[in-house]
Amino acid sequence: MQETQIEFHSEGDFILENKVEIIQWFEATAKAEGKHIGALNYIFCDDEYLIKINIEFLNHNTYTDIITFDYCVGNELISDIYISTERVAENAKEFNETFEGELNRVLIHGLLHLCGYKDKTEEDATLMRSKENYYLSLRA
Repeated sequence: MQETQIEFHSEGDFILENKVEIIQWFEATAKAEGKHIGALNYIFCDDEYLIKINIEFLNHNTYTDIITFDYCVGNELISDIYISTERVAENAKEFNETFEGELNRVLIHGLLHLCGYKDKTEEDATLMRSKENYYLSLRA
């Protein structure tokens, strides 16, 4: 079995805490979903950085908290995942959540997309939220 490669990068001054625990959480989640993590690159940035990516690659001129580029092959998860820490902070306020709690939701949301879960329809979004809540409960 290949070694897991998960890296965290920041385009600003954001520093991710508890990296080892997060990596273990990701590995357990992937395994539970019948997947294996090949290479995941998490890039933390601000709104302006992420909206440029959203416009250039997805033709969406909107702010978002996460963009997941899926390069998966079979059951091996490979991706570049961009997260706007500004958007996470705004959403945390809006949903009366801590920054860490909202960040964990966004982190697992991206991983679940790679596992094949969608969120475009109401039915898909309900399943995605259920999966998020389940894996968040394992992190707590």
